[in-house]
Amino acid sequence: MKFPKFSVAIACILLGTSGFTLAQDSDDGFTLFSDSLLYAQLRPRFEYANVDGGADAAKAFTVRTVIGAEFNQLVGVKGLDGHIEATNVSHFGILDDYTPQQSGYDVIADPRQTRMSQAHITYAMGDTAFIAGRKMHTFDNQRFIGHVGWRQMPQTYDLIAVNNQSIKGLSLTGAYVKRVNRILADAKLDTNSVLFHANYTVAPTLKVSAYSYMLASIHDTFGIRATGNSKFSGGKFSYEAEYAFQNKPTFEEESMGNVQPDQEASYYKLGGRFNYGTFVLGLDYEVLGKQEGTEGGAFNTPLATLHGMNGWADKFLRTPADGLVDIAVTAGYISKTFGRVVGIYRNFDSDRGSRNYGSEFDIIYASNISKYLGMIAKAAFFIEGDEATGKEPKFADTTKYWLMFDYKFNL
Repeated sequence: MKFPKFSVAIACILLGTSGFTLAQDSDDGFTLFSDSLLYAQLRPRFEYANVDGGADAAKAFTVRTVIGAEFNQLVGVKGLDGHIEATNVSHFGILDDYTPQQSGYDVIADPRQTRMSQAHITYAMGDTAFIAGRKMHTFDNQRFIGHVGWRQMPQTYDLIAVNNQSIKGLSLTGAYVKRVNRILADAKLDTNSVLFHANYTVAPTLKVSAYSYMLASIHDTFGIRATGNSKFSGGKFSYEAEYAFQNKPTFEEESMGNVQPDQEASYYKLGGRFNYGTFVLGLDYEVLGKQEGTEGGAFNTPLATLHGMNGWADKFLRTPADGLVDIAVTAGYISKTFGRVVGIYRNFDSDRGSRNYGSEFDIIYASNISKYLGMIAKAAFFIEGDEATGKEPKFADTTKYWLMFDYKFNL
């Protein structure tokens, strides 16, 4: 008899947890771990996507099912912890009118698949922690290194990392990444990339991050980021400022083939947000610059959580060749009892050539129904600009909307 892959993964976790518990109770005093937490998540979602001039409108009902376990003090070693997690994405044959499940429809990037999404150990020794295995790793706001958590299957990293916090207020992280497990089925990026990140709390109102992300055969990125907030009577002002540049990659990866990397391109962002009572108002200005020279290309962030960066319609998952200027205005209402309603208006222009790619309006309502259950309803409406005239549908009018529930609980 054949068993579904996800059932086998769940059984391994459950049997493993049961076996570890018995080991704790054995007479010889051997303890495989001193404590454990078993958790699960169910995330059903309906998604609709329609690109003007493209294929037929896509409709999908998908469910993310996650079961995982965290173990403390493996084999009785203080500071040695483990984490395993299996994730399944399925449509159950109910509603799968979308690419890549069926041709002839617009894209919804949640194919049916199952994988071990996390499996790593951590060893903490004083102020230093060592991590090895598959991990859902992120830095800062996920602009450069993210887990793509909005999609049903997250992006994870097979890595070896070390983090040190021996200096008060300073966190230093270095990581070697062997493989990036992308969100699509069997979409793996074999790499020999090196990541460095430092985060320093200068004052309660100022945090500074500096980073170097050296992606093999793609590009090197070096940058600095400052964030903070200041409270005033009845409200709070938050800000962020960031600058980065990219150039020729330091490391190479043979499996990438003949890659023409983007070189000598710059990025910067300035943003501010006022929270007053239950109301929020924000303004952001972000530029992903055109590459210097004549070879073409622009600043790009291939490992980012891109869905949250330049509009939820996902028109700019790769930066256009002439760069991107994104001006965003945010307004919203946030209440502990009612939930939050936030709207974002964006205008997109090229960094070089002064062409307008289009504009977009995004809106979201999110609420915690209970301690374990959350709900999100959101929509994105992209309107083409002059760059889209006579072009392929990549900058065409696009409508997307979602209804999602998220149920997380411990077992």
